[in-house]
Amino acid sequence: MDKFFKLRENNTNVRTEIIAGLTTFITMAYILIVNPLTLTAGGATGMDFNAVFVATALGAGLVTIAMGLFVNYPIALAPGMGLNAYFAAVVMSSGGHITWQIGLASVFISGIIFIILTLTKVRQILLDAVPDSLRAAITVGIGLFITIIGFKNSGLLTAFYIGKNPAAPFTALGSNDWLMQLGNFVEDKGVLLTVIGLLITSILMAMRVQAGILIGIIVTTLIGIPLGVTNLASLSNAHWIPNFSNLAIGQLDFAGALNAGLLTIVFTFTFVELFDTFGTLTGTAAKAGLLDKPDAKKKIGRAMLVDAGGVSLGALLGTSTITAFVESAAGVGQGGRTGLTSVTTGVLFILALFLAPLALLVPGQATAPALIIVGVLMMGAVRGVEWDDMVYAIPSFLTIVLMPLTYSIANGISAGIVFYVLLASANNVAGGKNKIHWLMWVLAILIIARFLFIDINA
Repeated sequence: MDKFFKLRENNTNVRTEIIAGLTTFITMAYILIVNPLTLTAGGATGMDFNAVFVATALGAGLVTIAMGLFVNYPIALAPGMGLNAYFAAVVMSSGGHITWQIGLASVFISGIIFIILTLTKVRQILLDAVPDSLRAAITVGIGLFITIIGFKNSGLLTAFYIGKNPAAPFTALGSNDWLMQLGNFVEDKGVLLTVIGLLITSILMAMRVQAGILIGIIVTTLIGIPLGVTNLASLSNAHWIPNFSNLAIGQLDFAGALNAGLLTIVFTFTFVELFDTFGTLTGTAAKAGLLDKPDAKKKIGRAMLVDAGGVSLGALLGTSTITAFVESAAGVGQGGRTGLTSVTTGVLFILALFLAPLALLVPGQATAPALIIVGVLMMGAVRGVEWDDMVYAIPSFLTIVLMPLTYSIANGISAGIVFYVLLASANNVAGGKNKIHWLMWVLAILIIARFLFIDINA
Protein backbone atom coordinates (compact mmCIF):
# COMPACT_ATOMS: atom_id res chain seq x y z
CA MET A 1 0.00 0.00 0.00
CA ASP A 2 2.68 2.48 1.03
CA LYS A 3 4.86 1.75 -1.98
CA PHE A 4 2.07 1.78 -4.58
CA PHE A 5 0.17 4.83 -3.32
CA LYS A 6 3.24 6.62 -1.84
CA LEU A 7 1.48 7.13 1.46
CA ARG A 8 4.43 8.31 3.57
CA GLU A 9 5.60 10.57 0.78
CA ASN A 10 2.19 12.25 0.96
CA ASN A 11 2.14 12.38 4.78
CA THR A 12 -0.78 9.99 5.16
CA ASN A 13 -1.54 6.38 6.10
CA VAL A 14 -3.94 3.56 5.25
CA ARG A 15 -6.39 4.38 8.06
CA THR A 16 -6.66 8.04 7.08
CA GLU A 17 -7.12 7.21 3.40
CA ILE A 18 -9.85 4.64 4.04
CA ILE A 19 -11.71 7.02 6.34
CA ALA A 20 -11.38 9.74 3.71
CA GLY A 21 -12.71 7.38 1.01
CA LEU A 22 -15.65 6.40 3.20
CA THR A 23 -16.36 10.07 3.88
CA THR A 24 -16.35 10.89 0.17
CA PHE A 25 -18.65 7.96 -0.57
CA ILE A 26 -21.18 8.87 2.12
CA THR A 27 -21.15 12.47 0.91
CA MET A 28 -21.74 11.35 -2.70
CA ALA A 29 -24.12 8.45 -2.02
CA TYR A 30 -27.13 10.61 -2.80
CA ILE A 31 -26.25 10.34 -6.52
CA LEU A 32 -27.25 6.65 -6.41
CA ILE A 33 -30.89 7.66 -5.98
CA VAL A 34 -30.94 11.19 -7.42
CA ASN A 35 -29.41 10.25 -10.79
CA PRO A 36 -31.96 7.49 -11.56
CA LEU A 37 -34.78 9.77 -10.42
CA THR A 38 -33.49 12.59 -12.66
CA LEU A 39 -32.86 10.51 -15.76
CA THR A 40 -36.09 8.53 -15.57
CA ALA A 41 -38.20 11.61 -14.66
CA GLY A 42 -41.04 9.42 -13.48
CA GLY A 43 -40.97 7.42 -16.71
CA ALA A 44 -41.11 10.49 -18.97
CA THR A 45 -37.74 9.73 -20.64
CA GLY A 46 -38.36 6.04 -21.18
CA MET A 47 -35.33 5.00 -19.13
CA ASP A 48 -35.63 2.25 -16.50
CA PHE A 49 -34.91 3.27 -12.89
CA ASN A 50 -33.10 0.04 -11.98
CA ALA A 51 -31.00 0.14 -15.16
CA VAL A 52 -29.86 3.69 -14.39
CA PHE A 53 -29.16 2.76 -10.75
CA VAL A 54 -26.89 -0.10 -11.81
CA ALA A 55 -25.14 2.10 -14.40
CA THR A 56 -24.65 4.84 -11.78
CA ALA A 57 -23.11 2.55 -9.15
CA LEU A 58 -21.02 0.52 -11.60
CA GLY A 59 -19.83 3.53 -13.62
CA ALA A 60 -18.94 5.60 -10.57
CA GLY A 61 -17.15 2.64 -8.99
CA LEU A 62 -15.04 1.65 -12.01
CA VAL A 63 -13.99 5.17 -13.04
CA THR A 64 -13.21 6.23 -9.46
CA ILE A 65 -11.06 3.13 -8.94
CA ALA A 66 -9.27 3.97 -12.22
CA MET A 67 -8.58 7.47 -10.91
CA GLY A 68 -7.00 5.98 -7.80
CA LEU A 69 -4.93 3.30 -9.53
CA PHE A 70 -3.70 5.19 -12.59
CA VAL A 71 -3.45 8.75 -11.26
CA ASN A 72 -3.11 8.30 -7.48
CA TYR A 73 -5.46 11.23 -6.86
CA PRO A 74 -8.16 11.33 -4.11
CA ILE A 75 -10.86 12.39 -6.59
CA ALA A 76 -14.10 10.48 -7.07
CA LEU A 77 -16.26 10.51 -10.19
CA ALA A 78 -19.94 9.86 -10.82
CA PRO A 79 -22.76 11.03 -13.10
CA GLY A 80 -22.75 14.81 -12.76
CA MET A 81 -25.70 16.78 -11.46
CA GLY A 82 -26.88 19.45 -13.87
CA LEU A 83 -25.72 17.56 -16.91
CA ASN A 84 -28.10 14.71 -16.06
CA ALA A 85 -30.93 17.23 -15.74
CA TYR A 86 -29.97 18.71 -19.10
CA PHE A 87 -29.94 15.21 -20.58
CA ALA A 88 -33.43 14.45 -19.27
CA ALA A 89 -34.76 17.84 -20.37
CA VAL A 90 -33.50 17.33 -23.93
CA VAL A 91 -35.20 13.92 -24.19
CA MET A 92 -38.48 15.07 -22.65
CA SER A 93 -38.77 18.35 -24.59
CA SER A 94 -38.08 16.81 -28.01
CA GLY A 95 -41.54 15.35 -28.43
CA GLY A 96 -40.08 11.91 -29.13
CA HIS A 97 -37.66 13.26 -31.74
CA ILE A 98 -34.70 12.56 -29.45
CA THR A 99 -34.70 9.26 -27.56
CA TRP A 100 -32.56 8.44 -24.56
CA GLN A 101 -30.49 6.16 -26.81
CA ILE A 102 -29.71 9.18 -29.02
CA GLY A 103 -28.89 11.22 -25.93
CA LEU A 104 -26.43 8.58 -24.71
CA ALA A 105 -24.79 8.56 -28.13
CA SER A 106 -24.23 12.33 -27.90
CA VAL A 107 -22.67 11.90 -24.45
CA PHE A 108 -20.39 9.16 -25.81
CA ILE A 109 -19.28 11.47 -28.67
CA SER A 110 -18.47 14.27 -26.20
CA GLY A 111 -16.31 11.80 -24.27
CA ILE A 112 -14.36 10.92 -27.43
CA ILE A 113 -13.83 14.65 -28.05
CA PHE A 114 -12.49 14.94 -24.50
CA ILE A 115 -10.08 12.06 -25.03
CA ILE A 116 -8.73 13.74 -28.17
CA LEU A 117 -8.38 17.10 -26.39
CA THR A 118 -6.55 15.37 -23.53
CA LEU A 119 -4.19 13.31 -25.71
CA THR A 120 -3.28 16.45 -27.68
CA LYS A 121 -2.67 18.12 -24.30
CA VAL A 122 -5.07 20.97 -25.03
CA ARG A 123 -6.79 20.45 -21.65
CA GLN A 124 -3.46 20.29 -19.81
CA ILE A 125 -2.39 23.62 -21.32
CA LEU A 126 -5.16 25.17 -19.24
CA LEU A 127 -2.89 24.83 -16.19
CA ASP A 128 -0.36 27.18 -17.80
CA ALA A 129 -2.97 29.41 -19.43
CA VAL A 130 -5.08 30.21 -16.36
CA PRO A 131 -3.42 32.78 -14.00
CA ASP A 132 -2.70 31.77 -10.41
CA SER A 133 -5.28 34.23 -9.04
CA LEU A 134 -7.99 32.79 -11.23
CA ARG A 135 -7.08 29.24 -10.21
CA ALA A 136 -7.34 30.27 -6.55
CA ALA A 137 -10.70 31.89 -7.27
CA ILE A 138 -11.93 28.66 -8.87
CA THR A 139 -11.11 26.79 -5.66
CA VAL A 140 -12.98 29.36 -3.55
CA GLY A 141 -15.93 29.43 -5.94
CA ILE A 142 -16.23 25.65 -5.83
CA GLY A 143 -16.16 25.83 -2.04
CA LEU A 144 -19.11 28.22 -2.06
CA PHE A 145 -20.82 26.07 -4.69
CA ILE A 146 -20.46 23.02 -2.44
CA THR A 147 -21.84 25.04 0.48
CA ILE A 148 -24.89 26.06 -1.55
CA ILE A 149 -25.48 22.40 -2.42
CA GLY A 150 -25.39 21.59 1.29
CA PHE A 151 -27.83 24.38 2.17
CA LYS A 152 -30.15 23.44 -0.70
CA ASN A 153 -30.18 19.67 -0.18
CA SER A 154 -30.97 20.06 3.51
CA GLY A 155 -33.70 22.69 3.20
CA LEU A 156 -31.61 25.08 5.28
CA LEU A 157 -31.91 27.49 2.36
CA THR A 158 -35.24 27.74 0.56
CA ALA A 159 -36.68 29.78 -2.27
CA PHE A 160 -40.27 30.74 -2.83
CA TYR A 161 -42.22 32.54 -5.52
CA ILE A 162 -44.70 35.21 -4.52
CA GLY A 163 -46.53 36.41 -7.58
CA LYS A 164 -44.62 37.82 -10.52
CA ASN A 165 -45.70 36.61 -13.94
CA PRO A 166 -43.02 34.06 -14.93
CA ALA A 167 -43.50 35.01 -18.59
CA ALA A 168 -42.66 38.64 -17.90
CA PRO A 169 -39.12 39.84 -18.67
CA PHE A 170 -36.74 39.85 -15.73
CA THR A 171 -36.04 43.33 -14.40
CA ALA A 172 -34.88 43.53 -10.82
CA LEU A 173 -35.56 41.61 -7.66
CA GLY A 174 -38.47 43.10 -5.78
CA SER A 175 -41.45 42.17 -3.67
CA ASN A 176 -42.96 40.01 -6.42
CA ASP A 177 -40.02 37.80 -7.34
CA TRP A 178 -38.27 34.66 -6.23
CA LEU A 179 -36.86 35.20 -2.76
CA MET A 180 -34.51 33.11 -0.67
CA GLN A 181 -34.65 32.61 3.05
CA LEU A 182 -33.46 30.24 5.74
CA GLY A 183 -35.51 27.13 6.32
CA ASN A 184 -37.72 26.88 9.37
CA PHE A 185 -35.78 24.76 11.85
CA VAL A 186 -38.58 25.06 14.41
CA GLU A 187 -41.23 23.31 12.30
CA ASP A 188 -39.07 21.40 9.79
CA LYS A 189 -37.30 18.50 11.53
CA GLY A 190 -35.00 18.05 8.53
CA VAL A 191 -33.68 21.60 8.81
CA LEU A 192 -33.33 21.16 12.57
CA LEU A 193 -31.28 18.00 12.00
CA THR A 194 -29.00 19.91 9.62
CA VAL A 195 -28.39 22.62 12.21
CA ILE A 196 -27.64 19.98 14.86
CA GLY A 197 -25.31 18.15 12.49
CA LEU A 198 -23.54 21.37 11.53
CA LEU A 199 -22.99 22.19 15.20
CA ILE A 200 -21.68 18.69 16.00
CA THR A 201 -19.35 18.60 12.98
CA SER A 202 -18.08 22.12 13.69
CA ILE A 203 -17.25 21.21 17.29
CA LEU A 204 -15.43 18.07 16.16
CA MET A 205 -13.42 20.06 13.59
CA ALA A 206 -12.61 22.78 16.14
CA MET A 207 -11.36 20.08 18.52
CA ARG A 208 -9.26 18.66 15.65
CA VAL A 209 -10.88 15.24 16.04
CA GLN A 210 -9.63 12.88 13.35
CA ALA A 211 -12.45 11.69 11.08
CA GLY A 212 -14.55 14.57 12.43
CA ILE A 213 -16.55 14.95 9.21
CA LEU A 214 -17.32 11.23 8.99
CA ILE A 215 -18.23 11.00 12.68
CA GLY A 216 -20.48 14.02 12.22
CA ILE A 217 -22.34 12.33 9.35
CA ILE A 218 -22.84 9.09 11.30
CA VAL A 219 -23.96 10.82 14.52
CA THR A 220 -26.31 13.11 12.61
CA THR A 221 -27.84 10.10 10.84
CA LEU A 222 -28.47 8.41 14.21
CA ILE A 223 -30.01 11.56 15.69
CA GLY A 224 -32.27 11.69 12.64
CA ILE A 225 -33.93 8.39 13.69
CA PRO A 226 -35.94 9.78 16.65
CA LEU A 227 -36.59 12.98 14.68
CA GLY A 228 -38.18 10.94 11.92
CA VAL A 229 -35.76 12.16 9.24
CA THR A 230 -33.69 8.98 8.95
CA ASN A 231 -36.19 6.51 7.53
CA LEU A 232 -35.49 3.03 8.90
CA ALA A 233 -38.78 1.73 7.52
CA SER A 234 -37.23 1.60 4.06
CA LEU A 235 -35.02 -1.27 5.23
CA SER A 236 -38.01 -3.59 5.67
CA ASN A 237 -38.78 -3.54 1.94
CA ALA A 238 -35.18 -3.36 0.84
CA HIS A 239 -33.79 -5.39 -2.06
CA TRP A 240 -30.24 -6.40 -1.17
CA ILE A 241 -29.52 -8.37 -4.34
CA PRO A 242 -29.12 -6.14 -7.42
CA ASN A 243 -31.36 -6.65 -10.44
CA PHE A 244 -29.26 -6.94 -13.60
CA SER A 245 -32.20 -7.44 -15.95
CA ASN A 246 -33.27 -4.81 -18.47
CA LEU A 247 -29.93 -2.94 -18.39
CA ALA A 248 -29.13 -0.21 -20.91
CA ILE A 249 -25.54 -1.30 -21.61
CA GLY A 250 -24.39 -0.44 -25.12
CA GLN A 251 -27.72 1.00 -26.27
CA LEU A 252 -26.35 3.97 -28.25
CA ASP A 253 -28.14 5.27 -31.33
CA PHE A 254 -25.41 6.98 -33.41
CA ALA A 255 -27.47 7.01 -36.59
CA GLY A 256 -30.31 8.71 -34.76
CA ALA A 257 -27.89 11.23 -33.27
CA LEU A 258 -26.61 12.24 -36.69
CA ASN A 259 -30.12 12.47 -38.14
CA ALA A 260 -31.31 14.55 -35.17
CA GLY A 261 -28.57 17.14 -35.74
CA LEU A 262 -27.24 17.08 -32.19
CA LEU A 263 -24.16 19.22 -32.82
CA THR A 264 -25.46 21.91 -30.50
CA ILE A 265 -26.22 19.42 -27.73
CA VAL A 266 -22.85 17.69 -28.11
CA PHE A 267 -21.13 21.10 -28.05
CA THR A 268 -23.00 22.09 -24.89
CA PHE A 269 -22.13 18.83 -23.11
CA THR A 270 -18.48 19.20 -24.16
CA PHE A 271 -18.24 22.89 -23.24
CA VAL A 272 -19.77 22.57 -19.78
CA GLU A 273 -17.87 19.36 -18.99
CA LEU A 274 -14.58 21.00 -19.99
CA PHE A 275 -14.82 23.76 -17.41
CA ASP A 276 -16.64 21.76 -14.73
CA THR A 277 -13.95 19.08 -14.85
CA PHE A 278 -11.07 21.52 -14.99
CA GLY A 279 -12.46 23.46 -12.05
CA THR A 280 -13.19 20.40 -9.95
CA LEU A 281 -9.87 18.68 -10.64
CA THR A 282 -7.69 21.74 -10.05
CA GLY A 283 -9.75 22.99 -7.12
CA THR A 284 -9.72 19.66 -5.28
CA ALA A 285 -6.08 18.95 -6.18
CA ALA A 286 -5.07 22.40 -4.95
CA LYS A 287 -6.87 21.80 -1.65
CA ALA A 288 -4.94 18.52 -1.27
CA GLY A 289 -1.64 20.29 -2.04
CA LEU A 290 -1.14 18.14 -5.14
CA LEU A 291 -0.57 20.99 -7.59
CA ASP A 292 2.64 21.98 -5.80
CA LYS A 293 4.35 18.70 -6.64
CA PRO A 294 6.88 18.44 -9.53
CA ASP A 295 4.73 15.93 -11.46
CA ALA A 296 1.48 17.90 -11.03
CA LYS A 297 0.93 18.68 -14.73
CA LYS A 298 1.59 15.11 -15.78
CA LYS A 299 -0.81 13.70 -13.21
CA ILE A 300 -3.51 16.28 -14.00
CA GLY A 301 -3.20 15.11 -17.60
CA ARG A 302 -3.77 11.52 -16.51
CA ALA A 303 -6.70 12.59 -14.34
CA MET A 304 -8.28 14.37 -17.29
CA LEU A 305 -7.80 11.26 -19.44
CA VAL A 306 -9.54 9.07 -16.84
CA ASP A 307 -12.31 11.64 -16.61
CA ALA A 308 -12.67 11.73 -20.41
CA GLY A 309 -12.82 7.96 -20.60
CA GLY A 310 -15.42 8.00 -17.83
CA VAL A 311 -17.73 10.15 -19.94
CA SER A 312 -17.86 7.58 -22.74
CA LEU A 313 -17.89 4.59 -20.35
CA GLY A 314 -20.88 6.05 -18.53
CA ALA A 315 -22.76 6.40 -21.82
CA LEU A 316 -21.97 2.78 -22.69
CA LEU A 317 -23.25 1.62 -19.30
CA GLY A 318 -26.44 3.66 -19.68
CA THR A 319 -26.05 6.91 -17.76
CA SER A 320 -25.33 10.54 -18.50
CA THR A 321 -21.91 12.19 -18.16
CA ILE A 322 -19.60 10.74 -15.49
CA THR A 323 -17.29 13.46 -14.24
CA ALA A 324 -15.21 14.53 -11.24
CA PHE A 325 -17.31 15.37 -8.18
CA VAL A 326 -16.81 18.46 -6.03
CA GLU A 327 -17.81 16.32 -3.04
CA SER A 328 -14.35 14.73 -3.35
CA ALA A 329 -13.22 17.72 -1.30
CA ALA A 330 -14.97 16.14 1.70
CA GLY A 331 -12.50 13.26 1.61
CA VAL A 332 -9.61 15.66 1.07
CA GLY A 333 -10.80 17.66 4.05
CA GLN A 334 -10.74 14.43 6.03
CA GLY A 335 -7.07 13.91 5.15
CA GLY A 336 -7.25 11.97 1.87
CA ARG A 337 -4.14 12.62 -0.22
CA THR A 338 -3.67 9.59 -2.51
CA GLY A 339 -5.48 7.25 -4.84
CA LEU A 340 -6.23 4.89 -1.96
CA THR A 341 -9.01 7.32 -1.03
CA SER A 342 -10.49 6.99 -4.53
CA VAL A 343 -10.11 3.20 -4.60
CA THR A 344 -11.97 2.99 -1.28
CA THR A 345 -14.76 5.20 -2.60
CA GLY A 346 -14.96 3.24 -5.86
CA VAL A 347 -15.15 -0.13 -4.12
CA LEU A 348 -17.94 1.20 -1.91
CA PHE A 349 -19.90 2.33 -4.99
CA ILE A 350 -19.68 -1.19 -6.42
CA LEU A 351 -20.64 -2.72 -3.07
CA ALA A 352 -23.60 -0.34 -3.06
CA LEU A 353 -25.09 -2.59 -5.74
CA PHE A 354 -25.60 -5.10 -2.90
CA LEU A 355 -25.86 -2.66 0.04
CA ALA A 356 -27.95 0.03 -1.62
CA PRO A 357 -30.57 0.25 1.17
CA LEU A 358 -27.82 0.88 3.74
CA ALA A 359 -26.00 3.41 1.57
CA LEU A 360 -29.21 5.30 0.86
CA LEU A 361 -30.19 5.31 4.54
CA VAL A 362 -28.07 8.42 5.20
CA PRO A 363 -30.37 11.44 4.67
CA GLY A 364 -29.28 14.56 2.81
CA GLN A 365 -29.60 16.49 6.08
CA ALA A 366 -26.75 14.38 7.50
CA THR A 367 -24.35 15.01 4.60
CA ALA A 368 -25.22 18.70 4.21
CA PRO A 369 -23.09 19.80 7.23
CA ALA A 370 -20.09 18.02 5.69
CA LEU A 371 -20.52 19.98 2.46
CA ILE A 372 -20.81 23.26 4.37
CA ILE A 373 -17.64 22.51 6.35
CA VAL A 374 -15.81 21.63 3.13
CA GLY A 375 -16.78 25.08 1.87
CA VAL A 376 -15.08 26.56 4.92
CA LEU A 377 -11.92 24.56 4.24
CA MET A 378 -11.76 25.69 0.60
CA MET A 379 -12.26 29.38 1.41
CA GLY A 380 -8.62 29.59 2.52
CA ALA A 381 -7.56 29.75 -1.14
CA VAL A 382 -8.93 33.30 -1.29
CA ARG A 383 -5.51 34.41 -0.02
CA GLY A 384 -4.05 33.42 -3.38
CA VAL A 385 -5.95 36.14 -5.27
CA GLU A 386 -4.10 39.39 -6.02
CA TRP A 387 -6.83 41.67 -4.70
CA ASP A 388 -4.72 44.80 -5.10
CA ASP A 389 -4.55 44.34 -8.88
CA MET A 390 -7.95 44.87 -10.54
CA VAL A 391 -6.82 42.91 -13.61
CA TYR A 392 -6.92 39.81 -11.39
CA ALA A 393 -9.32 40.91 -8.64
CA ILE A 394 -12.38 41.58 -10.81
CA PRO A 395 -12.25 38.31 -12.85
CA SER A 396 -11.52 36.37 -9.66
CA PHE A 397 -14.44 37.97 -7.84
CA LEU A 398 -16.83 37.19 -10.69
CA THR A 399 -15.58 33.61 -10.79
CA ILE A 400 -16.19 33.22 -7.06
CA VAL A 401 -19.67 34.74 -6.87
CA LEU A 402 -21.16 33.44 -10.12
CA MET A 403 -20.53 29.77 -9.33
CA PRO A 404 -22.95 29.67 -6.37
CA LEU A 405 -25.32 32.37 -7.65
CA THR A 406 -25.87 30.73 -11.05
CA TYR A 407 -25.43 27.20 -9.65
CA SER A 408 -22.81 26.49 -12.30
CA ILE A 409 -19.05 26.01 -12.09
CA ALA A 410 -18.81 26.59 -15.84
CA ASN A 411 -20.50 29.99 -15.69
CA GLY A 412 -18.11 31.22 -13.01
CA ILE A 413 -15.01 30.11 -14.91
CA SER A 414 -16.40 31.53 -18.17
CA ALA A 415 -16.91 34.98 -16.66
CA GLY A 416 -13.44 34.92 -15.10
CA ILE A 417 -11.73 34.01 -18.38
CA VAL A 418 -13.55 36.62 -20.51
CA PHE A 419 -13.03 39.46 -18.02
CA TYR A 420 -9.39 38.57 -17.48
CA VAL A 421 -8.66 38.62 -21.22
CA LEU A 422 -10.45 41.96 -21.67
CA LEU A 423 -8.98 43.65 -18.59
CA ALA A 424 -5.45 42.36 -19.19
CA SER A 425 -5.63 43.56 -22.80
CA ALA A 426 -6.86 46.99 -21.74
CA ASN A 427 -4.11 47.23 -19.14
CA ASN A 428 -1.49 46.27 -21.71
CA VAL A 429 -2.70 49.07 -23.98
CA ALA A 430 -2.13 51.44 -21.07
CA GLY A 431 1.44 50.19 -20.66
CA GLY A 432 0.93 47.10 -18.52
CA LYS A 433 2.80 43.83 -18.98
CA ASN A 434 0.18 41.18 -18.40
CA LYS A 435 0.81 37.86 -20.14
CA ILE A 436 -2.25 36.47 -21.92
CA HIS A 437 -1.85 32.87 -23.04
CA TRP A 438 -3.13 32.21 -26.57
CA LEU A 439 -5.49 29.55 -25.24
CA MET A 440 -7.20 32.19 -23.07
CA TRP A 441 -8.05 34.12 -26.26
CA VAL A 442 -9.47 30.99 -27.88
CA LEU A 443 -11.55 30.17 -24.80
CA ALA A 444 -12.81 33.73 -24.48
CA ILE A 445 -14.03 33.68 -28.10
CA LEU A 446 -15.72 30.29 -27.62
CA ILE A 447 -17.36 31.48 -24.40
CA ILE A 448 -18.73 34.62 -26.04
CA ALA A 449 -20.00 32.54 -28.96
CA ARG A 450 -21.72 30.17 -26.56
CA PHE A 451 -23.51 33.01 -24.77
CA LEU A 452 -24.54 34.61 -28.07
CA PHE A 453 -25.77 31.55 -29.96
CA ILE A 454 -26.82 28.97 -27.35
CA ASP A 455 -29.55 29.32 -24.75
CA ILE A 456 -27.51 28.57 -21.64
CA ASN A 457 -30.62 28.37 -19.45
CA ALA A 458 -32.43 25.83 -21.68
